[in-house]
Amino acid sequence: MNYKKMKTFMSILAMVEMELRRVWHDPVEIITRAVQPVLWVTVFSVVMAHRVNLGVQDYTSFIAPGVVFQSATFIALAYGIMMVFERESGVLKRLLSSPIPRANIVIGRTLAGSVRASTQYIIVLASAALVSAKLTDNPLLLIAGYVIVVYASIGFTAISILLASVMKTRERFMGIMGAISMPLFFTSSALYPISIMPKLLQVVALFNPLTYAVNALRDLVLYDKLNILMDLLALTIFNVFFLAIAIKELNKIIE
Repeated sequence: MNYKKMKTFMSILAMVEMELRRVWHDPVEIITRAVQPVLWVTVFSVVMAHRVNLGVQDYTSFIAPGVVFQSATFIALAYGIMMVFERESGVLKRLLSSPIPRANIVIGRTLAGSVRASTQYIIVLASAALVSAKLTDNPLLLIAGYVIVVYASIGFTAISILLASVMKTRERFMGIMGAISMPLFFTSSALYPISIMPKLLQVVALFNPLTYAVNALRDLVLYDKLNILMDLLALTIFNVFFLAIAIKELNKIIE
């Protein structure tokens, strides 16, 4: 039993290591993906803070956790396009024919995608600090914030893998991904407090997993709070739900 668990862990870890190698050998992609969120936090937030009253005293600090997840969510949702390419080239079929259980493949890939998405955390927060965002100086809370980004990105990467199982072309995949990512961002608490939203959007925000991810990160790195239990519970339900569906639907990728 212990050997089986160790084998499972190693197969998952191998996929994460492979993703880290890709990031290490191609840092340009990470940098180019960071341009937009850096502009959000250094330009958009500064302009909005001086022009619009959103009921937040320090808007630059408030928006920083939301921008982290805006970028991380987009990267996580885009992860599946690699699987669509692997499906077209036959690489994925060979992977699914290997002795690795398919559940391990999904879990490993979702964790790998989450690690890739989390690279935006340091870049965005560092950019926010440069424009005087008031973030925590507690290293433990900063590490906990990074863990939250990885954990929340698991569910979004699972959605991406699920999309890859039903989208047979990269063009369709990108179209659906765009239709999902922006509504998720704008109907969450990433840009503004839920309290100023119209009533209907407030209800939508309560069912938006990105709201709980942003709230947890904001409590940790902005307010130095650890009361994120409800946020973690919501993210756990989100992750387990979409992981289960992605595992179930994996067989359709090679049909």
